[in-house]
This record gives sequence, structure tokens and C-alpha cells, in this order.
Amino acid sequence: MEPGDSNDPRQSGAEHARALEALLDFYVGAGADAWIETDPVDAFALSARAAARTAPVSSPTERRAPPPKQQPARLPGDEPGGPEHRIPGSVPLPSEPARPAGPQEPTHHAVMPDDEVVAAARELARTAPTLEALRDAVAAFNGCNLKMSAKSLVFAQGNPGARLMFVGGAPLREDDRAGAPLAGPAGRLFERMLAAIGMTREDVCVTNLVPWRPPGDRIPSPQEIEICKPFALRQIELVAPRVVVFLGGGPANALTGNPEGIVKLRGKRLEVALGSGTAKAIATFHPDYLLRNPDQKRYAWRDLLALRAALEASAST
Repeated sequence: MEPGDSNDPRQSGAEHARALEALLDFYVGAGADAWIETDPVDAFALSARAAARTAPVSSPTERRAPPPKQQPARLPGDEPGGPEHRIPGSVPLPSEPARPAGPQEPTHHAVMPDDEVVAAARELARTAPTLEALRDAVAAFNGCNLKMSAKSLVFAQGNPGARLMFVGGAPLREDDRAGAPLAGPAGRLFERMLAAIGMTREDVCVTNLVPWRPPGDRIPSPQEIEICKPFALRQIELVAPRVVVFLGGGPANALTGNPEGIVKLRGKRLEVALGSGTAKAIATFHPDYLLRNPDQKRYAWRDLLALRAALEASAST
């Protein structure tokens, strides 16, 4: 059996390990850092049984004493002094302090991804005169719930006047930790890809369709994409590159309207509609995808050659 075979148990085990790591990372990002019991407990069933035991038997001819006060159902391990199961190294959550009466207004809370939020994002993007101003506006924007679980805002980095601009889908875990796009192993492969066409990170601009990492590195939802899309389009408009390179099918679908997958999109000439005109674009595989599917690197190499030719042609006109 050759390494890289889909039936190779080593590859299958590595994929399962990555999936498990992503799932645990999603739970931690969502705030679930401890467990109560090793087996799931149906709290609704416990409450229903407790209510049935304490429910009074009504009789029209007989007056009865008022029913005893209903006690909340206890979960296993709730008894005083009972065992507590907690992830090693986690910190017990403190008891919630008493809240003052009256409505409370949190500084940042989950929002409904409706048309009003999308309209606010479009207005912020439209009125930002520079990349720096747009970054500040996005950092202060609370209309996307991904901001609540992400550690960092991952905004455009590189040359603000670059001829070449790369747009990925969403930050990965390494990007979120570094606060920069294409960090970690995927970033190192990206730098080698640039070197193959005689360029470095300082020569290009790199950004993402969504500036906050989705929990567990999941694919952004259509609502999240719709909210963040004005920010990505405005970044492209402000940089004004000669060619936009989409890293993966997700950003290409969202910003060009072409619904095809990346396998069919790569090699095609695409266009991005902007407020000031259109931008030429192509699509290729994301470096993270190439790390997981090294057999696709030969197609990425062809895309790089076509990209270099496009840059040379645009420079001569």
C-alpha cells in the first residue's frame, strides 16, 4: 500500500486525530471546558419524573392540604460532597453574582444576522477611505457573532498597493493565534509558492473573506459570509490589485457569484464586481488543502505559471 492511499490506515488515523482536535477546539471556543458526568443525562426526563411525583391528586369532594414545594431535579453528582469530573487543568467556574434588577445591556452580545446588520456592514465598508480606517471599523463592528469566539481580528496584511492580492475563506487556528492570515504550516507553503514565481509576502497583499475564525475551523455560514462580504470587497477596492487570487472555492463563489467548485473554477478567468469597476481574478487551491492533498500540488503549480504569465501580460499593457 502506497503512502497517501485513501485506504492507508496511517492517513485515516491522522485524519481522525485532526477531526477530533477540531471538535475539542470547537467545544473550548464555545465555552464548554468541563463536564459533569461521563454519560449524558436527560435533564428534561428527570424534571418530568420529579414533577409527576410531586403533582397533587385533585378531587372535587375532598379538600387536601397544599402540595409540598417542588424541589428541582438533581443530576448525578449534585449531592453535597459528590464527585466532580473536570478536564485536567480546567478551572472551576465561579458562582454567578447576583444581578441588579432591571434590563441589562451587555457591551457585546449575539445578534440576529438580518438585513439590517448586512446594511450596516455595507455602509461601514463604503465609507472607509483607507485600509487602516476599514480595519478600525471592522474591529469595532459587532454584527458578526464569529467575533465572540475568535481570539483575533485577521485583517489584510502585506503591500497595500500590491499588484497581486490573495483572498482566502476564513482564518484557521494558527491564523487566529497569530492575528495574521496564512500563518503556520499553510503559510510556509504559501511562501514557497510565492517564491516559485519570484515573489515574497512583502510583494503581495493577503486577506480573507471572513476576518474572524469560525469555531473548529468550520466553513462560514451563508449569513456570516453575507455580513462580512462588504469588508472583503472594500479591501480589494482599496488595494486595487491587477489580479485577485482566490484560495479555495468559498471566496470565489461569494465574491464572483460563480457557484462552481474549486476543481472547475481553477484555470478560468473570473471577475469581481466592485463599486469602482471590476477586478480580474483567478482561483486555485488553498495551501491548507494542498497540505492535506499533496497530489493536487501539480495543478497548483500550473495555476502559478498562468498567474505569472497574467502578471507579465498586464505589466506590458
